[in-house]
Amino acid sequence: MRIGLVVDSACDLPKSFIDEHRVIILPVTIRIENESFIDRRDPTETIAFYRSHIGEKGHDAESAPFSVEQIQDLFLSRVVIEFDYAICETVTRLRSPIFENATKASFAILRGYKEVRRQHGVEGPFALRVINSKTLFCGQGVLAAETIRMIQEGVHVNEIRTRIEKLSEDVYAYLVPRDLYYIRARAQKKGEKSVGLIGAALGTMLDIKPIIRAYHEETGPVSKARGFEQACEKLLQYAVRRIREGLLAPTICISYGGDPEEVRQLPGYAELMAEAEAHGVQVLLSVMSVTAGVNIGPGGLCLGLVARPHEFDD
Repeated sequence: MRIGLVVDSACDLPKSFIDEHRVIILPVTIRIENESFIDRRDPTETIAFYRSHIGEKGHDAESAPFSVEQIQDLFLSRVVIEFDYAICETVTRLRSPIFENATKASFAILRGYKEVRRQHGVEGPFALRVINSKTLFCGQGVLAAETIRMIQEGVHVNEIRTRIEKLSEDVYAYLVPRDLYYIRARAQKKGEKSVGLIGAALGTMLDIKPIIRAYHEETGPVSKARGFEQACEKLLQYAVRRIREGLLAPTICISYGGDPEEVRQLPGYAELMAEAEAHGVQVLLSVMSVTAGVNIGPGGLCLGLVARPHEFDD
């Protein structure tokens, strides 16, 4: 059985990983004023877009995920031909309609996939399961990497689906923004009140950077540090401790709203890589998706892992 993986473009993974494992992307269109950018997870295009567009205007960006009809077309034109069973993992349903759209599309293709497969000389039935990751960005990346690992090991598709749905309850995704004013402006546009004007002003004045956690479909600050590099170091040290205590999936995903080479220079990164190698954990470093970047701001950092329930420890 040919098992494939579909994710939306908010899922932070390296382009090399996506290409090697034939991961199919559901693109998201980002609109800023009169310009549009289709986020297909191409790192060169993404970095160029960060440099030319996000900055001052990114907090006004609008995202437009694929409609039911567009997802249905993608499923019928590629997914039902290339695979016999596909798992589609989406960003948390509370942040985007992608899960609902993909679910509706999955039902719609049941009426038409047989003829498409017949025309392409593909025999046998096709099945598709849409899973709400209950997380976002690097959190999605960790679940996707675990899905690919199990596919490669020949795990039965029902076991893969059950495990991913269970692990979605234990995914921790963390964000470190550079600019609190950007975060506040973006939150206001989306009707959130997580960062107030006074907090943003004081944070900028004192160079205080929050560490924001996304867990169980809820997002909020769990720690802070003076300076972006110090906040990133604190987050990377936390990840080292999680590795030592044992992860539930052997992958950590990190994404950055800019050139990933800058992440390798951060304090704590070398220690994380050494600890990961010692424990057989892969670290996947990528350019942050534009979808994530317009929410966090340019130059932000995201980290995702799967671990037993715990609180963030400084």
